[in-house]
Amino acid sequence: METFRTTEEWEQIIGEQVRRLRLLKNMDQRDVAQQAGAALNVVKNIEAGKGSTLKSFISILKVLDRVEWLNALQPEISISPMQILKSRKKAPRQRASRRRKEVKDHV
Repeated sequence: METFRTTEEWEQIIGEQVRRLRLLKNMDQRDVAQQAGAALNVVKNIEAGKGSTLKSFISILKVLDRVEWLNALQPEISISPMQILKSRKKAPRQRASRRRKEVKDHV
């Protein structure tokens, strides 16, 4: 897994994927922009890896039927049983511990 990519590298990679997807759907940039309610330059900028607003990017993904890309960014968050146990406040003690009987050595 590539974790050391820069923001610019990610923008470039995502832009290339959006471009390939658009071409697979046989759409031109103008069509995507119009259906997304965005300016033509927005589509061009995304495909060129120059960024965009999140709102425009989401609109374009909807037009290209790729909203599932967003679902990958928003995984279901669950709390593990260990986290639940750790987060519980300990109840105050209700009674004292029993005293232990001392064992006397018989000599």
